[in-house]
Amino acid sequence: MPRSTNPGRTPDAATSSESTDSTRQRIVAAAKEEFARHGIAGARVDRIAKQARTSKERVYAYFRSKEALYAHVAERETTALVEATQLDPADLPGYAGILFDHFAARPDHYRLITWGRLELAESADNTTSPLQATIVGKLDKLRDAQRMGLLDPAWDPVDVLALINQIAMTWAGQPEIAAAAADQAVDPSITARRAALVTAVERMFPRPD
Repeated sequence: MPRSTNPGRTPDAATSSESTDSTRQRIVAAAKEEFARHGIAGARVDRIAKQARTSKERVYAYFRSKEALYAHVAERETTALVEATQLDPADLPGYAGILFDHFAARPDHYRLITWGRLELAESADNTTSPLQATIVGKLDKLRDAQRMGLLDPAWDPVDVLALINQIAMTWAGQPEIAAAAADQAVDPSITARRAALVTAVERMFPRPD
């Protein structure tokens, strides 16, 4: 008779746990798509359940409310963003390019966090959130860069970070401009868009002589 590879857990228990994990993962994946498309208020738990091949009751068994499910998805996406977009204060154009690449590859992420900003305005005041902690850390890096002579000290680091973020997310936030100008731009490719914003950041924040 075959022996279990995990003596602390029976085969039936292992199968049940794996199935549970799989169901939860499907719910989270379906919720991410639903929230990105419809926002929080417009999202429907029954659609999430259908997409995840489960029931509404099962969704609520994992997450007590639609808002709790959104919070979980948003935290996961924020963690992914933080990990993928580390700031090097000595290379601000490179940081802008990394941000651009992230949102170009994951437009659903931009829509998801934008819905949260619109519908959960009070969350921006949460100074203990992982995103706020990341922002504080980036501002500290920019101040260190100013002390080291890598960044013009005349700039407020808050302005630097806000401007770079906004420039990097220009095309993610204004797809209608890209669509309208597609037949007018000299080079409407994503490579050209990226090069333009990197150049803009280079000119705004040149390294001091």
